[in-house]
Amino acid sequence: MQIKIYNQKAEQVGEQKLSGKVFGVKTNEGLVHQAMVAQMGNERQVLAHTKTRGEVRGGGKKPWRQKGTGRARAGSSRSPIWIGGGVTFGPRKDRNFKKNINKKMRQKAILMVLSDKVANHNLTVLDKLEMKEYKTKAFDEMLVKLEFKNQESGIRNQEKDQKSENKEKKEEIKKEKNKKIKRSMLIINDKKDEKTRYSGRNLSGVEIINLENINILDLLKYRDLVLTVGGIEKLEKQYK
Repeated sequence: MQIKIYNQKAEQVGEQKLSGKVFGVKTNEGLVHQAMVAQMGNERQVLAHTKTRGEVRGGGKKPWRQKGTGRARAGSSRSPIWIGGGVTFGPRKDRNFKKNINKKMRQKAILMVLSDKVANHNLTVLDKLEMKEYKTKAFDEMLVKLEFKNQESGIRNQEKDQKSENKEKKEEIKKEKNKKIKRSMLIINDKKDEKTRYSGRNLSGVEIINLENINILDLLKYRDLVLTVGGIEKLEKQYK
């Protein structure tokens, strides 16, 4: 499996061979969903908390005597049926949303999503990713060039697949060429680079993470993936 390598000017500078054990894994939707739910549950913070009738302040005195008033019996003004009383079956802070998943299963799910990016032509490989200065405008210009190159190659691959099909689908492909696609890009750098991170953090639809922070949620959230050659080599070494 071969993929083109580009520099930061979106010029092709070579090709990279991808390992089938990492970038050619068959997708299992159930496993990917399980890994996604587990990560979401483990990251979830319990914020909502209600007090029961025993925790609400006040209400120690019996509002009125048990008999003879003609009113319903009442033992406390902090009963759940009273205004200002406790809450019945409300959310509590001691809830636990954590879910366990095996390490091998989580890693397998990540490989499946990476393989899906390659299969759908949503992976762009750079020879290196580094910025000479803190410059958001320069970083954005680089991404625009890469997006245009990636979109062009994706449409060409669609046209190859659709050669034998009817004219209507060919017209749809032509419309896609003129349609502006909203940016959705995950950039994974193989090394920590403050200039790159600060240059791209304010751009809409762009997320920059380091290779050691790769996770299933970010891979699923963003449509396009940008990796460096060094990042691919490290992934293949880690998961092979």
